[in-house]
Amino acid sequence: MRDKIAGLLEEQMRTWPLLASGTKSLRQAQTRTINLNGYRIEIRHLPHRITSTTAAVDRASVERRPCFLCAANLPPEEKGLEFNSEFTIYCNPFPILEHHLTIVHRDHRPQRIADQIANIVAVADALPGYFVIYNGPQCGASAPDHMHFQACSSEGVPIVDDIEKAVADTIPSYSRRVIVFRESRPDRLTERLSNEISNSEPEPLLNLALFRKGDDLVATLFPRLKHRPAVFYSGELTLSPATIDLCGIVVAPVEKDFARISADDIRNIFAEVSG
Repeated sequence: MRDKIAGLLEEQMRTWPLLASGTKSLRQAQTRTINLNGYRIEIRHLPHRITSTTAAVDRASVERRPCFLCAANLPPEEKGLEFNSEFTIYCNPFPILEHHLTIVHRDHRPQRIADQIANIVAVADALPGYFVIYNGPQCGASAPDHMHFQACSSEGVPIVDDIEKAVADTIPSYSRRVIVFRESRPDRLTERLSNEISNSEPEPLLNLALFRKGDDLVATLFPRLKHRPAVFYSGELTLSPATIDLCGIVVAPVEKDFARISADDIRNIFAEVSG
């Protein structure tokens, strides 16, 4: 599967100008590092993420626009790779990390993880070296109307190293709530996540990241308190934390924000949205 994805990325870079442009922007992105309670946080300035960061995800706004993840609405240059009987893998033209993919359900159905846990575990199991994420419909998903995951290269993602400091099922002094699951068997990880994540309606606010660490599959679950921090609505900082942000790559699409964000700013934002 990794070889097939590498081939898809190579082909799409040649034939899809939007992807080539986004990849170039990623490789030219400014990044700086801050220390948050002894953990590394990367602040990354990515202007091309402004649409996703500021996306209107209320029901009325979503219903007014065509679904940009439905196959019928994709650009003609965009091609995909079947993962299983339900999902198709596409290249994300607005990457945050290298090899950024969007893994899209073929049916137009709401973003909801409870009945898709086996699928996200299967993706993580099939893609060693990748970092597979789920953004809840009110926790960073810019397409809450269409079920999807994302995946990126796990190289350099802080949480991959941070979990080495985990004690029992959490990471001490982490500035955001996180529950850590680590299992050698995909079926056991699926079972544990299924027992943890409520199948209630509406879905509990959460973000989820999975990746391989040695012989184990690791899942990190971030319970959420709210979607966006007060500084987003006041205009003070254009930050809207999703899974990648909580895992240590904080996306700053506005240059002035990138230049002035402090460790205290990130600590306060994490505390507000994740507790």
